[in-house]
This record gives sequence, C-alpha cells and structure tokens, in this order.
Amino acid sequence: MCGIAGFLTKNYEDLTTNDLVAMGNAIFHRGPDAHGEYLDNSVGLCHRRLSILDLSEAGNQPMFSDDENVVIVFNGEIYNFLELKKDLEQEGVSFRSGTDTEVIIKLYEKLGVDCLEKLNGMFAFALWDKRLNKLFIARDRLGKKPLYYYQEEDQGFEKFAFGSEIKAILALPGVKKEIRLDAVHDFFAYQYIPDPKSIFKHIHKLPPAHYMVIEQGNITIKKYWQLSFAQQSELDEKQNVSILQNLITETTKRRMISDVPLGAFLSGGVDSSGVVATMSMLSDKPIKTCTIAFDNKKYNEAEFAKSVAEQYCTEHHEFLVHQNVVDSIEHIVSFFDEPFADPSLIPTFFVSELARKEVTVAIAGDGGDEVFAGYEKYATDHIENQLRSKFPEWMRRTIFPSLAKGFGLVNLDAFKRAKSLLTSLSVSPEMGFYITNSFITDEAWDQLATTEVKDQLGHYHPSSFTLEKYNEADGPDHLSKILYTDMKTYLTGGILVKVDRMSMANSLEVRAPILDKEIIEFAATLPSDLKFKNKEKKYILKEAFKPYLNDDILYRKKMGFSVPLAQWFRVEIKEIAQRYLIDEVEGLATIFDLKQVSKVWNEHQNEHRDNSAILWSMLMFEMWWHRYMK
Repeated sequence: MCGIAGFLTKNYEDLTTNDLVAMGNAIFHRGPDAHGEYLDNSVGLCHRRLSILDLSEAGNQPMFSDDENVVIVFNGEIYNFLELKKDLEQEGVSFRSGTDTEVIIKLYEKLGVDCLEKLNGMFAFALWDKRLNKLFIARDRLGKKPLYYYQEEDQGFEKFAFGSEIKAILALPGVKKEIRLDAVHDFFAYQYIPDPKSIFKHIHKLPPAHYMVIEQGNITIKKYWQLSFAQQSELDEKQNVSILQNLITETTKRRMISDVPLGAFLSGGVDSSGVVATMSMLSDKPIKTCTIAFDNKKYNEAEFAKSVAEQYCTEHHEFLVHQNVVDSIEHIVSFFDEPFADPSLIPTFFVSELARKEVTVAIAGDGGDEVFAGYEKYATDHIENQLRSKFPEWMRRTIFPSLAKGFGLVNLDAFKRAKSLLTSLSVSPEMGFYITNSFITDEAWDQLATTEVKDQLGHYHPSSFTLEKYNEADGPDHLSKILYTDMKTYLTGGILVKVDRMSMANSLEVRAPILDKEIIEFAATLPSDLKFKNKEKKYILKEAFKPYLNDDILYRKKMGFSVPLAQWFRVEIKEIAQRYLIDEVEGLATIFDLKQVSKVWNEHQNEHRDNSAILWSMLMFEMWWHRYMK
C-alpha cells in the first residue's frame, strides 16, 4: 500500500526532482517507509512506500524492468501475484524481487495493457514505457485504490498530472482550484462526489475498471472490465452455498499473505465476524482484532464483537469514542481533499488508528451489504415496489405528490416518513431508489441554495448519476439492478473512499476478501431470492457463515457503523460546529442562503427537528473549504 503521483514534463519544463518530492511529501501518510522519484524529458514519477511485501530495498519504487525501458509506480496489492509469477517463471521469466510490482512489469512486457485482465487485486499504477513514449495508468475494478488526474488546456497545450490524492496534485505550482458547481449539488445529495467528477473543474477521478493511455499528445480512457448479472446460476442453494464458502476461504487466505503484522477489523456484524472466523481457521496463531465502542448503547456493537473475539480466542483490542471527537475532528477531516460526509469516517479513523498500533495490515468485511443485499434500504425498496404495484400510475403521479405536500406541513417524524414514502411512490422504481439514497430533498435544496446557484445549475439533477448506472445494469430484475447501481455508486464513491482515506491516514493497509473479483462475479450469477429471501437480507452469505457464527450474530438487527450525530451537534461538537456554520462561515455562503442555514441549525438545537444529517454535510463542506479554499 502506497502513494503515487507524477506529471508530464511537456508543460512543466521548470519542475525538478524536488517538485516530485513535494508531491510525495503531500501524501507521506500513505507511505512513510521509503520514497523514490524518476524524472526524464517526458515524465516525472514519484512514490511513497508502505512496506508490506519484500521489505528489502529490492521492493522500493519507482521500479524498473531489466532493460530499464519500463518504469512503474504502484499502489495496492495483487492477490494472485504468486500464481502469475509461477506461470511466468515456467515460461523462463526471471525475477529480482519478491514483490507483486515486478509481476506487473513482466506481465506488461508480455501483454501490454491486456495485462489488466490477469490482475486480481486493489491497485492504481502509472507505468512509463520509454520505447513507445507511452504513459499507461490504471485503476482496479471496484476503485479500492484512488487515482486523480489534472487536465488543463491552455492555448492548445494540455497540462497533465496525477496522484493518489488531490493534495499531491495541489503541491504543483499553478494548479487551478475552480469549484465545480454540479459536484457540490452531488455532494449534498450523496455525501460524496461521484466519479469521474471531483470538486474541482480541472481535476477528475479515473473511474474504476478503467485505464488511461497518454501517447503522442493524445489521452485515451477505456473500460477493461464490466460486471454482468445476465447469466444466472442453475445450481441449487446447497451447491451455491458451498461454492461461496470455498471462495471466501480462498480469498481470505490470499489476503493473509504479508511480511508485516496482520489483523482484522471486528464490528460484531455478520461480514467482519465471518471474515474473522475464516481467518482464525486459517491461522495457527490468535488473530489480532480491533473494534470501536460508543457510550451510547444504540450505536454500540462492542459487546457483539467481544462475543466473536471470545469464540475464536482472538487478541482483542477495543477503543471508546467519546471526548476524542471534538479534539480530532479537524485533523480527521483534513485527509479528504474534497467534501465527504459519511459520518462513519470518524469511527473508521479511530479503528484504523487503534489497529495501526498493533498491525500494518487489517482485513475487513467491506462489501457484504452491497454484493449480497444487506442494507435495510433494500427491504424498504422491496416494500415500496409492492405498494407501487397496487396503485395505477396516473394516481401515483398526480395525487401522491399533493398528499406528500400536505404531510410536509406537519413537523412530526411520522408525517415526514409518510411524505418521503409518497414522494418515492409517485416516481419510477429507479427514481424511488435514488430518493431512498439521497441525503437532501429537492425541497430542502431549493430552500437552501441561492437563486444564483440554482440558475447556474439549470436543469441539472444529481439523480442522473444513479439513473445512468441503473439503466446500464443488465440484471434480470430490480434488485439485481439496484445492487449493481450501489456497487457502481455508493460502494465506490462512499465506502471505499472512506476506508482508503481513514486507513491510509494511519499508514494502515486494509484488505477486503468479500470484494474479491471472483466473489463479486460469482454473486452476480446468483438469483436475487438467494440474497433477499423471505425478508431475510444477505441470506446466502449468512448461510455460508452459519457453521461458524452464532444466531445472535447472524440474525440480530443490523446497526451499521453509525454515530450519534444528533447528540453530537447538541453536545460534543456543538461549539466547533457553530464556529464553522454560524460564526465564521465562508464556503457555504457561496452556495446557500445563510439565513436558511441558521434556521436549520436553530431547529436542531431547539430539538424541533433532527437536522443532523444535513448539518453534518454542511460542516464537512465548510471544514473542507477552510482548509483548501480559504
């Protein structure tokens, strides 16, 4: 796990190796163990190393091919590199290190860009081919590892730079920081900014499962992998459960290869508990496990994590989140270079910080909910579609919006839920799914956003991102389509960004067996009724873990990695939040009517309404602005 960055020297002729060092230092936290730079008349590359495999200097980067015509900087892990290396050695290829990085070089020399089809892992890399004068940049299938690039046209010439994080790009002189307004709207809708956008007009994300080639002044971006739900398994349930169990064992085993201490995140939920159980069965030593606890019992899963830890005799570590929040919030948020508002970033940072004291690599249960339908929203969506089918379309589209407007006049939770339900039922299933996933209503946006902002946005609406992915899906039913949509949106733009930034802030590598390519592709072939069966979410995954976990873990109500936001805004973080949102507000003033912002704040403080979700998004935006735009 590392950090990479670089630039084309065509329009950066005055830059030196010192500038590459500055880019690397901006992302020092991603790789504190070593650094390296490469600069020629065409390209500059830099690398920050977090040593995981082959701790010797032979693993340092940039890494060169035997003839030094290929040079690479690589971030991530290739989990099948030992198999790939063995195949290459049987063909007479020799190796100088025990790294997966060198395997990529050798595969590229043999297959060119088609080497990506062979790689199973999490990665972002930039490879410079001197012979072809070609820069080849690629990102893994789900986007576990980030890759941003800067592209600016100036009088017909393009400036180009890239980095694992935006802060590496901003380390270069003259980088334009113009805000992209539709990305701001996206942020308040989703709590993150979906690819390929970033908060800045000239900085973009390379989408997951895509590669970029820059050759002879031309930039080409292509997709190299597409998840398909079209082919459905004809095996029976027992056979599919057995296959899934074997896949989880194999993918977990691959992720336990490490030359440094290794442990696991343990929340007490099904996914992380199942992964810890699998690790324990594969290891002859106790697994180190880490969990986060809260004072508020409603959000505290520590007792369940402790139960699993005791069952498998792990070396268990627990951290209580309390007063640390206000002391650490500005520091934690600083690791996001664009606005990001999933509140679970706070406990994710703390569990990563705790884990790093014990290990360098942590294995996590991420992906189970998106791949196997584990969220409560899937059950809600199912109920809504059942209701949707009971009313004629003309009634839903004409009468329900009026009823929803009437319910909106009463400030009670039950009426707010009724309004949300009626609004969702009045639209198509896919648009209803967007409403279920959105963190701001159109009504709230219209009240908050200034007239100037709304005029500049015109007819743009954040739902276009969700609808694009939904319509792209080839699944046979609605559930398969929304699972595909979540894997292409929320998983990639939210969950994986949160885990990457918060773990790397602590120089910790996190691996997720359930998000292995083989499991995802297998799960896509499973009929939807094996994922959501008789109102049981994540049915087949629970069946796979059934031999290893007790029912009180498998079938308890899902809590999620949540935090007591409403209380935080009234107690723990009230003072700092008021400073950013009321007293010293700047960034929000460019987007929202500050009188409306104050109204939202006062309603929450007076306990007339729980506005903690939108307040948190506002706070995250304002904190980002103060750090990057002030």
